[in-house]
Amino acid sequence: MELETIRAFLAVADGSTVTETAEQLHRTQPAVSRALARLEREVGTPLLQRVGRGLTLTPAGRELAGHARDTLDAYERGVRSVQDITAPEGGFVPLAFLHTLGTWLVPELIRAFRAERPSVRFDLRQHGDAGLIDDLLNGVVDLAVTGDRPQLKQIESRRLFLEPLRLVVPPDHRLASRRTARLGDVAREQFIVLKPGFSLRSVTEDLCDRVGFTPQIGFEGEEVETLRGLVSAGLGVALLPEPRSGATPIAPSLRITDVRASREIGLAWIRDRHLPPASAQFRDHALRTSSRIHVSDA
Repeated sequence: MELETIRAFLAVADGSTVTETAEQLHRTQPAVSRALARLEREVGTPLLQRVGRGLTLTPAGRELAGHARDTLDAYERGVRSVQDITAPEGGFVPLAFLHTLGTWLVPELIRAFRAERPSVRFDLRQHGDAGLIDDLLNGVVDLAVTGDRPQLKQIESRRLFLEPLRLVVPPDHRLASRRTARLGDVAREQFIVLKPGFSLRSVTEDLCDRVGFTPQIGFEGEEVETLRGLVSAGLGVALLPEPRSGATPIAPSLRITDVRASREIGLAWIRDRHLPPASAQFRDHALRTSSRIHVSDA
């Protein structure tokens, strides 16, 4: 099985047409079709089936796709490791992280790391927590900065720090002039939260449950600053990390006194997957320096 055939098979498995796959691989459409046919003959069963005008995986194709991704991933990591060895000052670190950490934490970590290894390149991807885990499991990234400790046996993670969460209320809210509040004070109000799949959503629900109520969900979003804007517009309250841009907050943020409100920021990687040197060094750097990151008390 040739690597180009594996790439063609996985491209089709991910939804590309044979024509699109041929363009991606700089091959002709007949050449790609012949390669896929040879692959099916090699494994002895159909891997693709036509549905309408496209191709989808058969059960056998789905089974092979997982192993094919592992094979391609192992090869590409091997190439990167060789490149890192032959160019020790260089290297490449694919890193995924939460949107909220892209304005301060990730830039700080990369800046300090590149002060010592300026030739290292980074491929940066932003997601919610579910997307971070998918990227890790699929080999798209080596490392992920998460807002929760992934509970999967194939993933290893370490805490970087605890990030405080604040009760964010509209400017004209009855609590807006206060510096602290009880989470229970807003038990009957509408909450603005992230969609399911984001760790901050589950943390919000857990904290409310610990205080003794289930939050009434009024709006769901995908970015923290969008939620902050909705709160500022008077549409509800939210539990959010403090803004890090240095700008004046658009909505009051109150420290919570009846429950310890924080979320764990961690670094995750695949447990049994060998990390190329640059990624391994960045992991060690992040774990070593995170204890010096200033985070106000929750």
